[in-house]
Amino acid sequence: MALRHEPTASYHSVQDALRVLETVARRGTGINETELARETGIATERLTTLLRMLRREAYVEQIADGAYVTGAAFVRLGSADGHRQALRDTLQHTLERLRDSVGAAVYLSRYVDGEVRVTQYVDSPATPKVNEWVDFRYSAHATAVGKSLLTQLDHEGRRDHLARHRPARLTSRTITSDRLLLSKLAAQPPTVPVLDLQEYAVGTVCAAVPLTAGSTAGCLALSLPLAHAHRLRRAADALNRNAAPVLLSLAI
Repeated sequence: MALRHEPTASYHSVQDALRVLETVARRGTGINETELARETGIATERLTTLLRMLRREAYVEQIADGAYVTGAAFVRLGSADGHRQALRDTLQHTLERLRDSVGAAVYLSRYVDGEVRVTQYVDSPATPKVNEWVDFRYSAHATAVGKSLLTQLDHEGRRDHLARHRPARLTSRTITSDRLLLSKLAAQPPTVPVLDLQEYAVGTVCAAVPLTAGSTAGCLALSLPLAHAHRLRRAADALNRNAAPVLLSLAI
Protein backbone atom coordinates (compact mmCIF):
# COMPACT_ATOMS: atom_id res chain seq x y z
CA MET A 1 0.00 0.00 0.00
CA ALA A 2 1.28 3.46 -0.91
CA LEU A 3 0.07 6.93 0.04
CA ARG A 4 -0.96 9.60 -2.43
CA HIS A 5 1.22 12.62 -1.69
CA GLU A 6 -0.68 15.72 -2.75
CA PRO A 7 0.57 18.65 -0.64
CA THR A 8 -2.13 20.83 0.91
CA ALA A 9 -1.89 24.43 2.09
CA SER A 10 -1.34 23.14 5.65
CA TYR A 11 1.55 20.98 4.43
CA HIS A 12 3.25 23.98 2.82
CA SER A 13 2.67 26.07 5.98
CA VAL A 14 4.26 23.35 8.10
CA GLN A 15 7.29 23.12 5.83
CA ASP A 16 7.81 26.88 6.18
CA ALA A 17 7.20 26.74 9.95
CA LEU A 18 9.77 23.97 10.34
CA ARG A 19 12.27 26.08 8.43
CA VAL A 20 11.63 28.97 10.83
CA LEU A 21 11.94 26.69 13.88
CA GLU A 22 15.20 25.17 12.65
CA THR A 23 16.64 28.64 12.09
CA VAL A 24 15.53 29.89 15.53
CA ALA A 25 16.91 26.76 17.22
CA ARG A 26 20.23 27.12 15.39
CA ARG A 27 20.54 30.71 16.65
CA GLY A 28 20.08 29.78 20.29
CA THR A 29 20.59 33.28 21.73
CA GLY A 30 17.84 34.82 19.61
CA ILE A 31 17.15 36.03 16.08
CA ASN A 32 15.01 38.95 14.94
CA GLU A 33 12.34 38.90 12.25
CA THR A 34 14.50 40.68 9.66
CA GLU A 35 17.27 38.09 10.04
CA LEU A 36 14.73 35.28 9.94
CA ALA A 37 13.29 36.56 6.67
CA ARG A 38 16.76 36.79 5.17
CA GLU A 39 17.93 33.34 6.34
CA THR A 40 14.72 31.44 5.54
CA GLY A 41 13.81 33.26 2.34
CA ILE A 42 10.20 33.58 3.53
CA ALA A 43 8.39 36.80 2.63
CA THR A 44 7.90 39.19 5.54
CA GLU A 45 4.10 39.11 5.55
CA ARG A 46 3.99 35.31 5.51
CA LEU A 47 6.74 35.12 8.12
CA THR A 48 4.75 37.40 10.45
CA THR A 49 1.74 35.07 10.14
CA LEU A 50 3.87 31.99 10.83
CA LEU A 51 5.52 33.59 13.86
CA ARG A 52 2.10 34.51 15.25
CA MET A 53 1.04 30.86 15.00
CA LEU A 54 4.33 29.59 16.45
CA ARG A 55 4.05 31.96 19.42
CA ARG A 56 0.44 30.95 20.06
CA GLU A 57 1.47 27.28 20.09
CA ALA A 58 4.51 28.07 22.34
CA TYR A 59 7.01 26.80 19.76
CA VAL A 60 8.81 30.16 19.86
CA GLU A 61 8.77 33.06 22.27
CA GLN A 62 9.86 36.67 21.96
CA ILE A 63 12.42 37.98 24.44
CA ALA A 64 12.93 41.52 25.70
CA ASP A 65 14.85 42.83 22.70
CA GLY A 66 12.22 41.49 20.26
CA ALA A 67 14.31 38.53 19.13
CA TYR A 68 12.84 35.03 18.89
CA VAL A 69 14.03 31.95 20.78
CA THR A 70 12.61 28.42 21.03
CA GLY A 71 9.55 28.08 23.26
CA ALA A 72 8.46 25.60 25.90
CA ALA A 73 6.41 23.38 23.58
CA PHE A 74 9.30 22.99 21.14
CA VAL A 75 11.67 22.08 23.99
CA ARG A 76 9.22 19.48 25.37
CA LEU A 77 8.61 17.87 21.96
CA GLY A 78 12.30 17.92 21.12
CA SER A 79 13.20 15.95 24.23
CA ALA A 80 13.64 12.19 23.87
CA ASP A 81 12.36 11.69 27.41
CA GLY A 82 8.59 11.92 27.60
CA HIS A 83 8.15 12.83 23.93
CA ARG A 84 5.02 10.73 23.53
CA GLN A 85 3.23 12.31 26.48
CA ALA A 86 4.41 15.79 25.48
CA LEU A 87 3.04 15.24 21.98
CA ARG A 88 -0.29 14.01 23.33
CA ASP A 89 -0.59 16.98 25.70
CA THR A 90 0.33 19.47 22.97
CA LEU A 91 -2.17 17.94 20.54
CA GLN A 92 -4.90 17.89 23.17
CA HIS A 93 -4.38 21.58 23.88
CA THR A 94 -4.47 22.40 20.15
CA LEU A 95 -7.61 20.29 19.62
CA GLU A 96 -9.36 22.04 22.51
CA ARG A 97 -8.64 25.41 20.96
CA LEU A 98 -9.92 24.13 17.60
CA ARG A 99 -13.08 22.82 19.25
CA ASP A 100 -13.78 26.22 20.75
CA SER A 101 -13.01 28.12 17.54
CA VAL A 102 -15.13 25.95 15.21
CA GLY A 103 -17.85 25.15 17.76
CA ALA A 104 -17.77 21.39 17.22
CA ALA A 105 -16.31 18.18 18.61
CA VAL A 106 -12.90 17.60 16.98
CA TYR A 107 -11.12 14.31 16.25
CA LEU A 108 -7.58 13.28 15.29
CA SER A 109 -7.31 9.99 13.40
CA ARG A 110 -4.60 7.85 11.80
CA TYR A 111 -4.60 4.88 9.43
CA VAL A 112 -2.41 2.32 11.20
CA ASP A 113 -1.79 -1.29 10.14
CA GLY A 114 -4.70 -1.18 7.73
CA GLU A 115 -7.20 0.14 10.27
CA VAL A 116 -8.91 3.45 11.08
CA ARG A 117 -8.00 4.67 14.56
CA VAL A 118 -9.32 7.77 16.32
CA THR A 119 -6.28 8.58 18.45
CA GLN A 120 -7.58 11.70 20.23
CA TYR A 121 -10.73 13.77 20.40
CA VAL A 122 -12.18 16.68 22.34
CA ASP A 123 -15.82 17.43 22.99
CA SER A 124 -17.92 19.27 25.56
CA PRO A 125 -21.56 19.43 26.70
CA ALA A 126 -22.13 22.13 24.08
CA THR A 127 -20.22 20.22 21.37
CA PRO A 128 -21.00 16.51 21.89
CA LYS A 129 -19.04 13.81 20.07
CA VAL A 130 -20.75 11.50 17.63
CA ASN A 131 -22.31 8.36 19.08
CA GLU A 132 -20.02 5.55 17.86
CA TRP A 133 -22.81 3.05 17.33
CA VAL A 134 -20.73 1.12 14.75
CA ASP A 135 -16.99 0.74 15.36
CA PHE A 136 -15.13 3.32 13.24
CA ARG A 137 -12.75 0.56 12.10
CA TYR A 138 -15.60 -1.12 10.23
CA SER A 139 -17.38 1.97 8.90
CA ALA A 140 -14.71 3.90 6.98
CA HIS A 141 -16.98 3.86 3.91
CA ALA A 142 -19.58 5.96 5.75
CA THR A 143 -17.62 8.36 7.98
CA ALA A 144 -15.82 11.57 7.07
CA VAL A 145 -12.82 10.29 9.03
CA GLY A 146 -12.72 7.00 7.16
CA LYS A 147 -13.25 8.50 3.73
CA SER A 148 -10.56 11.14 4.32
CA LEU A 149 -8.08 8.43 5.32
CA LEU A 150 -9.03 6.25 2.35
CA THR A 151 -8.52 9.14 -0.09
CA GLN A 152 -4.89 9.25 1.03
CA LEU A 153 -4.29 5.61 0.05
CA ASP A 154 -3.58 4.45 -3.46
CA HIS A 155 -6.24 2.55 -5.42
CA GLU A 156 -5.01 -0.87 -4.30
CA GLY A 157 -4.94 0.25 -0.68
CA ARG A 158 -8.57 1.33 -0.89
CA ARG A 159 -9.63 -1.89 -2.57
CA ASP A 160 -7.84 -3.91 0.10
CA HIS A 161 -9.60 -2.01 2.88
CA LEU A 162 -13.04 -2.44 1.32
CA ALA A 163 -12.37 -6.13 0.75
CA ARG A 164 -11.63 -6.57 4.47
CA HIS A 165 -14.47 -4.31 5.65
CA ARG A 166 -17.43 -4.73 3.33
CA PRO A 167 -19.51 -1.52 3.08
CA ALA A 168 -22.72 -2.03 5.06
CA ARG A 169 -25.80 0.17 4.89
CA LEU A 170 -25.86 2.21 8.10
CA THR A 171 -28.44 4.81 7.02
CA SER A 172 -30.45 5.46 3.88
CA ARG A 173 -27.60 7.73 2.68
CA THR A 174 -24.75 5.22 3.06
CA ILE A 175 -22.91 4.30 -0.14
CA THR A 176 -22.54 0.51 -0.28
CA SER A 177 -21.37 0.12 -3.89
CA ASP A 178 -17.61 -0.44 -4.11
CA ARG A 179 -17.51 1.01 -7.61
CA LEU A 180 -19.36 4.20 -6.67
CA LEU A 181 -17.39 4.66 -3.46
CA LEU A 182 -14.02 4.14 -5.17
CA SER A 183 -15.04 6.60 -7.88
CA LYS A 184 -15.96 9.27 -5.32
CA LEU A 185 -12.75 8.72 -3.33
CA ALA A 186 -10.62 9.04 -6.47
CA ALA A 187 -12.37 12.28 -7.45
CA GLN A 188 -12.00 13.90 -4.01
CA PRO A 189 -9.66 16.95 -4.22
CA PRO A 190 -7.09 16.89 -1.38
CA THR A 191 -7.73 20.55 -0.58
CA VAL A 192 -11.50 20.12 -0.09
CA PRO A 193 -12.93 18.70 3.18
CA VAL A 194 -14.61 15.29 2.97
CA LEU A 195 -18.21 15.39 4.21
CA ASP A 196 -20.49 12.85 5.86
CA LEU A 197 -24.09 14.01 5.56
CA GLN A 198 -25.86 11.44 7.78
CA GLU A 199 -24.12 8.54 6.03
CA TYR A 200 -22.85 7.10 9.33
CA ALA A 201 -25.51 8.19 11.80
CA VAL A 202 -28.91 9.82 11.43
CA GLY A 203 -28.85 13.20 13.15
CA THR A 204 -25.11 13.88 12.75
CA VAL A 205 -23.01 15.53 10.03
CA CYS A 206 -19.21 15.47 9.87
CA ALA A 207 -16.26 16.81 7.91
CA ALA A 208 -12.59 15.81 7.71
CA VAL A 209 -9.37 17.19 6.23
CA PRO A 210 -6.16 15.22 5.49
CA LEU A 211 -3.07 15.29 7.70
CA THR A 212 -0.49 13.16 5.93
CA ALA A 213 2.58 13.01 8.17
CA GLY A 214 5.45 10.94 6.82
CA SER A 215 4.32 7.47 5.75
CA THR A 216 1.09 7.48 7.80
CA ALA A 217 -2.24 8.82 6.59
CA GLY A 218 -4.03 11.00 9.13
CA CYS A 219 -6.93 13.40 9.31
CA LEU A 220 -8.55 16.06 11.42
CA ALA A 221 -12.33 15.93 11.67
CA LEU A 222 -15.35 17.53 13.31
CA SER A 223 -18.94 16.51 13.98
CA LEU A 224 -22.11 18.53 14.45
CA PRO A 225 -25.70 17.66 15.37
CA LEU A 226 -28.02 17.86 12.36
CA ALA A 227 -29.63 21.01 13.81
CA HIS A 228 -26.29 22.76 13.16
CA ALA A 229 -25.78 21.36 9.65
CA HIS A 230 -25.96 24.87 8.21
CA ARG A 231 -22.60 25.55 9.93
CA LEU A 232 -20.84 22.47 8.56
CA ARG A 233 -19.10 23.90 5.50
CA ARG A 234 -18.01 27.06 7.31
CA ALA A 235 -16.69 24.99 10.23
CA ALA A 236 -14.96 22.57 7.85
CA ASP A 237 -13.22 25.43 6.04
CA ALA A 238 -12.08 26.84 9.39
CA LEU A 239 -10.78 23.41 10.40
CA ASN A 240 -8.88 23.17 7.12
CA ARG A 241 -7.33 26.62 7.56
CA ASN A 242 -6.24 25.81 11.11
CA ALA A 243 -4.89 22.29 10.58
CA ALA A 244 -1.25 23.39 10.36
CA PRO A 245 -0.54 23.46 14.16
CA VAL A 246 -1.69 19.83 14.47
CA LEU A 247 0.41 18.71 11.52
CA LEU A 248 3.37 20.68 12.87
CA SER A 249 3.18 18.88 16.24
CA LEU A 250 3.23 15.53 14.42
CA ALA A 251 6.20 16.61 12.31
CA ILE A 252 8.49 17.79 15.12
